[in-house]
Amino acid sequence: MASNYVDIHPHVISDDEGRYPPAPLFGKRSDWSQERPSTVDTLIAQMDAAGVDKAAVVHSSTTYGFDNSYVVDACNAHPDRLIAVGSVDVLAPDAVTTIRQWVDRGLAGLRVFTGGSTKEFDPSELDDARAYPAWELLGDLGLTMCIQTGPVGLPAVVALARRFPNVPIILDHLGRPDVTDGAPYTAAQSLFDIAPIQSIYLKLTPRIMGDVKKGGASPESFFPKLVEAFGAQRLAWGSNYPTSEGTLADIKATAQDRLSCLSDEDRSWIFAKTAQSLYPRLAD
Repeated sequence: MASNYVDIHPHVISDDEGRYPPAPLFGKRSDWSQERPSTVDTLIAQMDAAGVDKAAVVHSSTTYGFDNSYVVDACNAHPDRLIAVGSVDVLAPDAVTTIRQWVDRGLAGLRVFTGGSTKEFDPSELDDARAYPAWELLGDLGLTMCIQTGPVGLPAVVALARRFPNVPIILDHLGRPDVTDGAPYTAAQSLFDIAPIQSIYLKLTPRIMGDVKKGGASPESFFPKLVEAFGAQRLAWGSNYPTSEGTLADIKATAQDRLSCLSDEDRSWIFAKTAQSLYPRLAD
């Protein structure tokens, strides 16, 4: 049976701090990871209740820094449903060796976290020559790279995409565009400007599902424009559970409502097929 819903942005937090001690990136642990921790068992239960078939689980950098142990162990315990997307210090001299070690343990993709809930965005680490060996390895291994940044980081993302065209890049939260001005979304023009670069994909999370209901924005004017620019084959849904509040079923229902203006075929790509193209281990 084909998977109808594949989530490419949930997180998991262990309830065993002795085995998986917190060591947050930038030294400040995120509030959500303490207020709404979700173990892998909780995530599986939430997926079952929501009708989510599979997931690419994203490592919580604001809980564990560069230690991917829990996300890897958690996903390895459910290989038929989960894969792990981890974080490595790509600027470190031993980044290539470290990536290979995590891939040997089961890691299926990487993510660069340049800022977010605990720190302002700093795109300087993106297009940095020290990271190039790591990016070359991603191309050799056929792995994707998620990037957490805002509009300030888009020029560096473009530079990386042009330098390493065989590495699929997934922008978390669409790169956080400002869409509140409404159609024709002039404030988000920097996002639409990168659409011709075919290796850049966008992750649709609760952030944009909320933003399209603010100011002059609307789902009916924004999402068709996004599909026209990028194609549904480069858009994928991510729940951001439990960082975003609510059950996974609630988060999924909101996404279904916001994307109801799109065709069945477009929604099938956004909710499953794009994720499976980016992460072949999630394929049916």
